[in-house]
Amino acid sequence: MSQESFFAKREDSFSSFHNLFEHLSRLQQLHGKLMLDAFGQRHAALLAPLNEGRLRAPSPGDCWEYLVDCGQRGLLFWDALRQRGDNTLAHERAGYPLLLKFPYEVLIDGHDLPHPVNYSLLRILPTADQPSDATRQPVIVIDPRGGHGAGIGGFKQDSEIGESLRAGHPTYFIAFSHAPAPGQTLLDIAEAEARYIETVSARHPEAGKPVVIGNCQAGWALMGLAAARPELPGLVIVNGAPLSYWAGVNGRNPMRYAGGLLGGAWMTRLGSDLGNGRFDGTWLVSNFESLNPANTYWSKYYNLFRDVDAETPRFLDFERWWGSPTLLNSEEIEVIVDDLFIGNRLAGGSGRTSGIDLKRIEAPVVVFCSYGDNITPPQQALNWIADVYPSDLALRSAGRTIVYLQHASIGHLGIFVSGKVARREHRQLLGAIDAIALLSPGLYELMIDDLPASPSGDQAYQVHFESRRIADILAHDEDGRSDEREFALVDRVSGLNSTLYDWFVRPWMRRAINEPLAESLRKSHPFHQQQIVWSSLNPALWWLAGSAALTRTNRRPASPNNPLLAWQEVFSSVIEAQLDGYRDIRDASQELLFHSFYGGLSTLTGGQAPRSQQSHIEQRDKALIEHLHDSLLQGGEREALIRIFCLLARASGRFSKERIEELAQRARTLSQQLGIDPLAVRDSVRLQDLLVFAHPEESLNTLPLLLAKASQREVVLTAATHLVPELLYAEGAVGDLWRRLHDLLEHPLPDFAQPSVPLITVGSPPEQIQASLRLPEADAPTSKAATRPRKKNAARPAKAQAQTDASPPPAATRSRSPVAAPEKPARIKATRSAPAPGLASPDKGGNAE
Repeated sequence: MSQESFFAKREDSFSSFHNLFEHLSRLQQLHGKLMLDAFGQRHAALLAPLNEGRLRAPSPGDCWEYLVDCGQRGLLFWDALRQRGDNTLAHERAGYPLLLKFPYEVLIDGHDLPHPVNYSLLRILPTADQPSDATRQPVIVIDPRGGHGAGIGGFKQDSEIGESLRAGHPTYFIAFSHAPAPGQTLLDIAEAEARYIETVSARHPEAGKPVVIGNCQAGWALMGLAAARPELPGLVIVNGAPLSYWAGVNGRNPMRYAGGLLGGAWMTRLGSDLGNGRFDGTWLVSNFESLNPANTYWSKYYNLFRDVDAETPRFLDFERWWGSPTLLNSEEIEVIVDDLFIGNRLAGGSGRTSGIDLKRIEAPVVVFCSYGDNITPPQQALNWIADVYPSDLALRSAGRTIVYLQHASIGHLGIFVSGKVARREHRQLLGAIDAIALLSPGLYELMIDDLPASPSGDQAYQVHFESRRIADILAHDEDGRSDEREFALVDRVSGLNSTLYDWFVRPWMRRAINEPLAESLRKSHPFHQQQIVWSSLNPALWWLAGSAALTRTNRRPASPNNPLLAWQEVFSSVIEAQLDGYRDIRDASQELLFHSFYGGLSTLTGGQAPRSQQSHIEQRDKALIEHLHDSLLQGGEREALIRIFCLLARASGRFSKERIEELAQRARTLSQQLGIDPLAVRDSVRLQDLLVFAHPEESLNTLPLLLAKASQREVVLTAATHLVPELLYAEGAVGDLWRRLHDLLEHPLPDFAQPSVPLITVGSPPEQIQASLRLPEADAPTSKAATRPRKKNAARPAKAQAQTDASPPPAATRSRSPVAAPEKPARIKATRSAPAPGLASPDKGGNAE
């Protein structure tokens, strides 16, 4: 090693330590600011009732009324807990039946498959008031198996299944049972789900490929399945599903540090061995509850106590599902933790999930995430897009459509449990599946606008799409991705610890644990014990059920104006604030500890920041752009018309769901009446969309070279106004572009008040379309010279002659147009290729197909 290299390496080492200390200092300042802001907000909330004068001294009558009400509410509260315990025990004795609120029939039981699994395919039976439409795409909801009980997709009416039935879709549910089949693996489950989707497609051959919905764990599993079998789904919807497991924001997402602080995945192996080869999902549920101790230990129960008369049924319904965690085989949980949550290998396609390349997903993908989700923040739900498609051109050139929807505040479970979210987000998602399938490749954000309520009081909504870029996804990751080297080091430490556990602990643990002991250990978990203690099995509660029934008969609730209810709310707020303060200090300490340990270890071991792929991406995009440059002059009237619409769409950037469906219907009707091949149109749309994206100005300026004759230009512009009559009155960026197109093509603008041609409506006869578009009916010979562009030194005819010339009018003859005639691009071929079939080309003299 040379002297210069030695001192350069030493300088890098000192610089790395300096950067580490600077990073820790910034983290400390960030957490200090966050905790001070949170303290200020909680302090203001606590003092608000006092400042507003809502806290006043109660009278003796108020005190007596409140004591009676509080005593009765307390008795009913304890009885609700007893009912929860009894329900859980009864659910266990019944064999953990599926908690669906809808009638169903089992089509395929997973235990009967060649590789048995505990997943089954159910058909949700339509009812008389909600019949299914056989012409609509079937919807398949996959139940998430993340530790909790089964049936979350339809355990109440306002749910994903309920909204699918309401929209008239044939609805299916892929559910799981409590215990996995012996030896069951993730690959076995994927194989079974693929067979289920094939079965549903075979039952509805004329309705199109099914819409498949995956929540949380089922979401990332569905993405893997769609990559392995891209021909199966017609649309993929993932709700609250983590796909980029290292992503997050400093100070907000503490759960991603848990694996590193626990030393990696060795604890999942320990949990599986303590369960005799099966991992207890109770540990996953407990980890979720620990994220928000205020809700787990206080708010959930206080809300029940405060509104015990109305809240008890909802509380019992939720707890019946939440209180029965399921089991996972050790083979399943170890792959999940090793390759996904710690290894982050799903997007990369390595590890035991090898063979999964998310680039292979062909169906449009919809991602629903929320800023209030502390399990799957938007960064973990969306960053995979930037990993798989590092540039917008890469996404569009692959022909992929990705739509994401964001909620401002709903929590993780609320994404697929909340009735309000089901009525708003899930209802609008299912209503927009046709429009999503019609979107051109690219990245979009689905926006839901609240409209004024109807006279009946029902809330109305409107859906539109807005174009987005990969940079918008990366903007969610405020702190960049420099901490990925620390998570990569966690993966290495986890692999080392897991290997040591496999060598020195696992052999004797498997010999020491049998099934009775494993069941006893599962039952001894505090999560289960609290339900057993507060159940009818406790002899100390023999009196509770009868007393509660008597209390309901003689219920005397306090007046809403009782001042002691306001004092009760303040007391509850104080308890919540203290627990939230504890959570903030705990999370800040864990994050600082993680970065101190793994950041220091990374610096000592010479860990490098993730290598930037920017130069490689730019080179690949440059090569594609140059390749597309050669296609600017390929095509005829049909390609020009499609390019015009792509240019207008780019200028707009906003697409209404209703407008997309209406335009598609008009285009579909026109294609059928003119005999245009839909596949050829689809390929043309994809190519022209890429050209407009890669070469926006050249795509516009070379339009005259595609439409050499004035008659061709009139045909295309007239067809555009027939398909979108609003262009005659467009304003803003779309209107400016529309007027610029007329100037560029030297075609006079029509009368905006009175369109010069009759509008084509759905169902118009072909004769009317042909007459209005002035399509040629007879073959006419065309000179080859008409297809050649004019040489630079050729004589320039007068404007009247240029109107009928086959070559584009030179710039010198354009007195009206502010846009000069485009020069021949450097890489554009000298002769224009023959137009593809679709709109007839006058210079070829053919009839419209």
